[in-house]
Amino acid sequence: MIDNSLVAYQEEQLRRVPTSFHRYMYNRLPWESRMVGLVGPRGVGKSTLILQHVLDHKQLEQNLYISADSIYLTSHTLIELADEFVKYGGEHLYIDEVHKYKNWSRELKQIYDGHPELKVTFTGSSILDIIDGEADLSRRAVIYSMQGLSFREYLTLFHNIESDTYSLEQILNQEVTIPGVEHPLPLFQQYLKNGYYPFSNESDFPLRIEQIVRQTIESDIAQYADLKASTARKLIQLLAVISAIAPVKPNADSLSQEVGVSKNNISDYLVYLEKAGMIGQLRDNTGGLRGLGKVEKVYIDNPNLMTVLAYGEPNVGNMRETFFYNQMRVNNQLLASRVSDFVIGDYTFEVGGKKKGNKQIEDIPNGIVVKDNIEYGHLNVIPLWTFGFNY
Repeated sequence: MIDNSLVAYQEEQLRRVPTSFHRYMYNRLPWESRMVGLVGPRGVGKSTLILQHVLDHKQLEQNLYISADSIYLTSHTLIELADEFVKYGGEHLYIDEVHKYKNWSRELKQIYDGHPELKVTFTGSSILDIIDGEADLSRRAVIYSMQGLSFREYLTLFHNIESDTYSLEQILNQEVTIPGVEHPLPLFQQYLKNGYYPFSNESDFPLRIEQIVRQTIESDIAQYADLKASTARKLIQLLAVISAIAPVKPNADSLSQEVGVSKNNISDYLVYLEKAGMIGQLRDNTGGLRGLGKVEKVYIDNPNLMTVLAYGEPNVGNMRETFFYNQMRVNNQLLASRVSDFVIGDYTFEVGGKKKGNKQIEDIPNGIVVKDNIEYGHLNVIPLWTFGFNY
C-alpha cells in the first residue's frame, strides 16, 4: 500500500491549489506521454500547474503527487515508490522538484524502462540538473520549459481581464484588443514593475525576488557546477554588474576585472545564469541550431527582476528591450539584428519610446518600429504592450 503520509500530503496540497487560472503551459504539455518534464526558473508556478492537473483528473485515473524532498524519500527510493504505486493500480506519478533527489535521472530512466504502463510527469525548479542529468533521458523524457507570466496572463490573474493570445502576424496587423480596457498603459507599467511572477501581488515581493536570486545562485547553480561558496558570491556580483549595464554586448575582459575572476570562466558563468533564469543571452544566426549562435547582447531575464536589481529605478530604454526580448522568446526564434535590435523570421524590430523614428530601419524590408507609451499603432509602428499577448 502507498504510505498514508504521501496520500495525506497530496490531499493537503490539492486543497490549497488555486483553480480559477491556468498558465499557458497547461494545455501545451503532452500529459498522456509516458514521461514529461517541466522546467524553468524558480517562482513561475510549475508546482501549481502540476497540482491543478492532478486535481482536474483525480476522478479519471489513479494519481500520486510527491515532492522530491519528501521525508519519505530519505528512507525509500523513487524506484521503490513507483514499484509500489504500480502494484496497487497507480497510473500517473507526479514528482515535483525532482532535482532535489540525488539520483533522479538514473532512477527515472529505470522507472521508464521497468513500467511501460506508468505515466510520469516531473518538474524542476532549475533547468540546470534537468538538462544535464547523468543518465540519458533524451530518448525517454520530453522536456518543456515554462517562463513567467505574460502581460496577457497578468491581466487575467490579477485583474480578471480575459483576452486572447495573438500570433506575431496578428500583433503586427494591429489585431490585439483588451476587452473592457480603453487605456492599457497604466496596467502595462504596473506589469513591468511587478507582474511577471504569480506571487507579484504579495507585499514582500522585492524581498522574495532577492531570495530567489540567492537560492538560485547559492543552491541551484552551486550544486550543479560544484562551486565553492566564494565562487557563488562572485556570480551574485556578476549579476549585479550586468544589471547595471544590461542590455550589453558581453566583454569577458571587463567583466572579469569587475568581478575578480578569470576571463576564461565568464562565458560559463553567463550560461549558468542564463539557464537558471537570471539573465537572457541574445544570439545571432551563426550557430545553425537555435540557441547556438554568437552572443551579441546580455539581458536581465525579465522586467520585474530588472526592477528589483535596479532598486526600483531601472533604465526605461533598457526595460523596453528587456520586455520585448522576454515576451517574444517563448514562441519565436529571436535573434540579434546587425542593423537594429531584433530579428524574428523576415521581420526586423527597432524598439524605442514614443518619439522613436523610422530612420534606422527605413531601408530594411519588413522593418517594424516598436514604440512604448502609445496605445495604438499605424502601418509599421506597433505599440510595445501588444507584444505581451503572444502567449
